[in-house]
Amino acid sequence: MMQVIQHSSERLRTALVSSRQDLTALYQKYSRDERRLMEEGLRPDSTLFSPISLHSDSDWITSHPEAPQDFQSFYTDPYRSIPVKGRETVYIQTIGSFGGADALTEQYLGWLRDYCEAFYYGLLVKLLDPVTVAATGCAFRINDNTHNLQMHAGDLLNFLEKRKPKDAFCIVGITMIDLYPKDSWNFVFGQASLTEGMGVFSFARYDDNFYTRSYKGRLQKGKKMRQGDYTAFTGYYTPPITGILLLRSCKTLTHEIGHIFGIKHCQWLQCVMQGSNHLEESDRRPLDLCPVCLRKLQSALKFKMADRYRALLQWMEPGLPSNEPHSSPESVAHSAKPTQAFEDSRQWLQKCLGVLGD
Repeated sequence: MMQVIQHSSERLRTALVSSRQDLTALYQKYSRDERRLMEEGLRPDSTLFSPISLHSDSDWITSHPEAPQDFQSFYTDPYRSIPVKGRETVYIQTIGSFGGADALTEQYLGWLRDYCEAFYYGLLVKLLDPVTVAATGCAFRINDNTHNLQMHAGDLLNFLEKRKPKDAFCIVGITMIDLYPKDSWNFVFGQASLTEGMGVFSFARYDDNFYTRSYKGRLQKGKKMRQGDYTAFTGYYTPPITGILLLRSCKTLTHEIGHIFGIKHCQWLQCVMQGSNHLEESDRRPLDLCPVCLRKLQSALKFKMADRYRALLQWMEPGLPSNEPHSSPESVAHSAKPTQAFEDSRQWLQKCLGVLGD
């Protein structure tokens, strides 16, 4: 089954511009080039913005019916969140160990922070000192199906709430350990609280081997856990840091922070804000926003679109090659950002800047 969600140009225009006079007037304040870029999405033959395709009944839109959020309903939502003076910093809190070598972890987190800062152009993004699983006091379990360790997402949100700095727009916890939201659920990629401005997300399932029997995070059957005994997490396996893991992490982090702004799952065009139920669907999503969601974010942050795209493009410039002979992808990452996985996005950004007259 393959189904394409093809909205008419008129419907997309209303979703983007609105039928309300004041919001239409606001739209007219964009530069001619910015309007031209956003209106690319209204053209059925656009090479920049494509309709959403559904590949199976387990895809997000099919299994989670919800009303689409156009620009007007976003803009008039009383619960949406706007950074204000004195509260315009995104804090990232790492929980548990990350991919082995400390130097590589620091580099990876730095890349993630810088990407987030380019994506949410105008906000400051800071890394908090890492914490151990034990420090969070969260409940945990062994998953019955996959036999890997999981932490309780709600407990982690409670922990983050206490850690949230006064000048935070939001605080997000990231971990390489799998999460579950409640006992009856198998797992969750992440959980966010819009009103509290916080979220927690796991990258564990972005390891290509996660669903195989050879996954190193699997524990032997019959192993028992005692709540409060966090020794199970000491030296627990976490996925190696690769270009694909970095790409997936950037996508998830920016998607979830988008929710904290009040941007709901996108149903207009292919967009990083589309929902995803599984990794294959997540991998199909592009790395950036469709025009409707771009306008939502721009209305909150007030950036010039070309400045934001330039910052993202600069982040994606290929790093310097490693001097080490016959180095593996992991060792290359020690001295160069593994941006090969971002090549499609890099070309897309260049096209967008072309439309913006850059």
